[in-house]
Amino acid sequence: MAVRRWLGLVFGGSIGVAVATQARINGELGHRLGDGIAAATISFGSGLLILAVVFAGSGRLRAGVGRVRDALGSGELRWWQLVGGLSGAYFVACQGLTVATIGVTAFTVAAVAGQVVSSLVVDRLGWGPGGRTPVTAWRIAAAVLGLVAVLLAAVGRNGSGSVGHSGASALLVALPLVAGLLVAWQQAVNGRVGVVGGPFSATLANFATGTAALVVIEAGVLFRRGGFGELPGEPWLYLGGLIGIVFVALAVLVVRGIGVLLLGLTSVAGQLLASLVLDVVAPTGTGLSAAAIVGCALTFVAVALAARSRG
Repeated sequence: MAVRRWLGLVFGGSIGVAVATQARINGELGHRLGDGIAAATISFGSGLLILAVVFAGSGRLRAGVGRVRDALGSGELRWWQLVGGLSGAYFVACQGLTVATIGVTAFTVAAVAGQVVSSLVVDRLGWGPGGRTPVTAWRIAAAVLGLVAVLLAAVGRNGSGSVGHSGASALLVALPLVAGLLVAWQQAVNGRVGVVGGPFSATLANFATGTAALVVIEAGVLFRRGGFGELPGEPWLYLGGLIGIVFVALAVLVVRGIGVLLLGLTSVAGQLLASLVLDVVAPTGTGLSAAAIVGCALTFVAVALAARSRG
């Protein structure tokens, strides 16, 4: 059991690394297009296309979809457990709507705050596939330390102590907070679907609903703006969808063993570590800072606290 939990922690950190890499790729694609939501739509859509090809060639994977359909008919699964991808679509759209006004730091801190609070609740209610996990002092301490760590890292990466623009409204800060709340719910329901139909059935549902939502959002953006920039020719800018398939499927596998809170904290730790490495290898901002390094280190302490509690 201990080996399985350690593997879950390693995979959780790997998910964070993949998320940070995808964010850098999609961020560059969005910059080239002048439209971040268009980049996310391409990422989700390419992932859905890859999954469609893979499912078309695999009877085993299609059988998983059949099991999900049967579970819906019997009531074992509810329809709302298949729309976790809407959370990802909302998260990306929220970035496009709020980051320019409230800043990256405020967005990151609000989103992680929502995620850690929601993770505690989701684990306590047993919405994930791992069953109920009580709220303990250790888990609360891990969640608070994780939030403090992200605040330090975000401020350090942006080279400023400010968490947003002075004119930012409470509504705009609330949007990423809700996005964070939905991330924990997404991980829980994806895990439930994965138990029935396998990780790739859950991933397919995630990409299908997320792509549909983003297409609708982007249609509104294009109607207002009239279009986006020319599609760049570098193939690596279109790897976001493939990377997304990997980390969504991994999350479906991992959440059953370590729970939603621990998955969230390990993922955040992996994201911060990968971001620091990317800042050294391919810098795009102010570079490394002591606060960012300390914040990254503290996330691993938070993971240790949460793992101790679950153990």
